Amino acid sequence: MGQPLDSREAQVTEVLDRLYETYPDTTISLRFSNRLELLVAVMLSAQCTDERVNSVTEELFDTYRTPEEYANAPQEELAEAISSITYYNNKAKWIRSACATIVEEHDGEVPDTMDELTALTGVGRKTANVVLQHGHDVVEGIVVDTHVQRISRRLGITEEETPQKIEQDLMTVVPEADWQQFTHLLISHGRATCTAINPECADCVLEDVCPSSKVDGDVDLASGEVWG
Repeated sequence: MGQPLDSREAQVTEVLDRLYETYPDTTISLRFSNRLELLVAVMLSAQCTDERVNSVTEELFDTYRTPEEYANAPQEELAEAISSITYYNNKAKWIRSACATIVEEHDGEVPDTMDELTALTGVGRKTANVVLQHGHDVVEGIVVDTHVQRISRRLGITEEETPQKIEQDLMTVVPEADWQQFTHLLISHGRATCTAINPECADCVLEDVCPSSKVDGDVDLASGEVWG
């Protein structure tokens, strides 16, 4: 079991330094060419792999090019187009509704504020943060996906449990200049090493500062807490 540094701020600094060195080119893995495509891709990515989303959007983005086309698409048609995505029926409804709002209230442009984005059907704070960061170059918060939620708790950076509370807590200890990359670094690390089940602690660049390391003990993988 590793030993975290004396303060959460020091822990964050050390984690960032090591992960920047380990993953120097990490960035968003969803493929898109404009803000609308980004919004749709992120909405589709909820509880679905980016790889699957990218395979679906390759054809989807050729079929639907404007908010009007999504909004006017029959529910069954859009659902069929994304049928290999998890919760495709609901996501088709959300995309159609969100795009209708974009047409009716935002002149067909994806909005650029947190309040306006989260007012769209199916768009929560996580999705809005991604769209703001990668579509508008606006960083208002930290995207908390399952990797960020899991790893930030395992590393002892936060004890909060819900994404919204984790985000608010992380924003107090992660330097604002690193908010965007913090997410990408933890996602890369979660995919490569700190997986949900059977993390490769012995090969982890953070092992010696991770209180959840199972090198010298056992880990409750669901919570990231050490026991035994």
